[in-house]
Amino acid sequence: MLLLDSKSVLRTFKKLRVLGVGLAMDDFGTGYSSLSYLRKFQFDKIKIDRSFVAGIRDDDCLAILQATIALATKLGMTTTAEGVETAQQLAVVRLEGCTEAQGYFISKPLSSDGVRTFLEKQNTLHPAAQTLSPGKAPLLSG
Repeated sequence: MLLLDSKSVLRTFKKLRVLGVGLAMDDFGTGYSSLSYLRKFQFDKIKIDRSFVAGIRDDDCLAILQATIALATKLGMTTTAEGVETAQQLAVVRLEGCTEAQGYFISKPLSSDGVRTFLEKQNTLHPAAQTLSPGKAPLLSG
């Protein structure tokens, strides 16, 4: 619904970009997340809806996850898998090339002090925080 007045939204997005703010398409694959928005609004990130991660054992959900990651990669966007709750889900989204993950498997919601502590300890406390490969950022997202 936010994107109905596209001229106004485009102006606002351009102003935000000048300030260094990145833009993410949230809950991609459900609701109002249209493919045409990806061309029109130049997002930096696609956040893949948790329903596709939850259904990752289903061939259709896996195909949608793979296609979304491939599309984002071709468009130069990062991807965040929402709702990662198991080691298996994290392993699959990593294997498929998703650049970030978020969910209870990685961390429950935290206060600002909790985030600071989590980030300080992420490489020693949780295997999900390991980097994908040398020189790449951790597979964590807020």
